[in-house]
Amino acid sequence: MKITNSPGMIRSASSRAVKKTGSVKNADSVGRATIPGSTGVNDVVNIDAIPAEEMTPRVQAAFMALMEEVEKLRQELKQTRKKMKELEEVADNDALLPVLNRRAFVRELNRMISFAERYGTPSTLVFFDLNDMKVINDEFGHEAGDRALQHVSQLLLANIRGTDVVARIGGDEFGVLLAQADDVRGAEKAEYLAKAIHETPFEVLEGKGVHLNLAHGHYTFNGDDNPVEALAKADERMYHNKRSMKGEGNVR
Repeated sequence: MKITNSPGMIRSASSRAVKKTGSVKNADSVGRATIPGSTGVNDVVNIDAIPAEEMTPRVQAAFMALMEEVEKLRQELKQTRKKMKELEEVADNDALLPVLNRRAFVRELNRMISFAERYGTPSTLVFFDLNDMKVINDEFGHEAGDRALQHVSQLLLANIRGTDVVARIGGDEFGVLLAQADDVRGAEKAEYLAKAIHETPFEVLEGKGVHLNLAHGHYTFNGDDNPVEALAKADERMYHNKRSMKGEGNVR
């Protein structure tokens, strides 16, 4: 006996079908037999060794019980896969923001580095640091600080492509992966994102907006890198940019 995932009927090698009622008729006149509780995905049982005359109601009932058990196992597997997907999403997403967390970001960075190595196409990592968080937290409270992080994450997501990746690396630091972007394109996009956030006021209180400043650094990789080194290089360049901004009096 063989069970397959074809549209549902129970049939013998002589093309006979077993109906749910227990009667045996020619498959051409019976049509399809639906398993109770199924979701439309049924099974075919090919009976190679049992003559039609031996397909008694008892045998037919046994086959139906088997099919119902197969369907039950399929539904349990479907629910398990759904639960696993939900757990993976929880494990990958930031607890506060609608972006990836550091763990998932490093995984995506590693994937992009492998892609760059295989196809010779560079991509760029951008590291952002929100400069004004301490001021916002001290003057307006941590709830305002959380909203400021939401503000930044939403603007980043709104200004990237579907192939790019945004994550919260930790605290008030964000990472952006710009897929298939060389060094020039990466630098231009980093400036564009920082400017877009600065020029979009954050409403810290009703009727009171503040302009946020982000220091940033970027690093373009071609495949001969690892995630730790790439993050460290982008981070180093971000701190260099942050010191320059302090010298200009833009960071409080």
